[in-house]
Parts: sequence; C-alpha cells; structure tokens
Amino acid sequence: MNLKRIHHIAIICSDYEKSKDFYVNKLGLLPIKEVYREGRHSYKLDLALNGEYIIELFSFPDAPARPSYPEARGLRHLALEVESIEEAVVELKKHGIVPQEVRVDPYTQKRFVFFEDPDGLPLELYEN
Repeated sequence: MNLKRIHHIAIICSDYEKSKDFYVNKLGLLPIKEVYREGRHSYKLDLALNGEYIIELFSFPDAPARPSYPEARGLRHLALEVESIEEAVVELKKHGIVPQEVRVDPYTQKRFVFFEDPDGLPLELYEN
C-alpha cells in the first residue's frame, strides 16, 4: 500500500446552514460543490482549503450526537495549520468563536489552540 495523503475528512452536522456558515464564512474554506440528495434528505458540501479538497460536510435528518468528552474513542479532533496563532485567535474571536487558551506542545515547542464547530467537534489550530 502506498498511501500518499489524506484525501478528505467527512463531518456530519446537525444544522446544515449554521455549519456551512461556520466552515465557509468564519473559517474561510471554499465551497467546491453542493448537492442536495433527495433520497436521503441530505446535503453534501465539498470544501477546499488553499485549492485542495479537504472536507465533506453532510447533513442527515436526526443524526445522533457523538460523545466527545471525556475523551471518547474515534477521531479526536481535526487540526488545521496556521502561520500565526495570534492572528488566528483574533479572527476566531471576530466571528464570535471562543477558543481555549493558547498552549505550547511540549515536544515540538509549537503553539496551538482548540475551539469547537457548531456541533462541538473539537478543532485545533497548530502554528507552523
């Protein structure tokens, strides 16, 4: 097997319009293609970051909540790289997103900060 990179990450949201606004207008991801799948009563929105397809945002009626805290099994969080934590935190706050305190990775000495999407999915910004 010759894995090359992660192709995409799929996220199921509870409120499609709210999550679409969050990922597009607040985080700045670019919509590539949006489809309403009539048979599933579901939207699928493909999003790109810096021209690279990265996230599939789905809506499904009555999708069950997924436990995140305390540390549940499964995908823990999605980390996005930024050049400046300070600038990113200012941008988050400008959009009404409240991040946790900025921390320093004890192994890499890089700074990072956690925040959540509208459904409580943990997201991380990691300074390059």
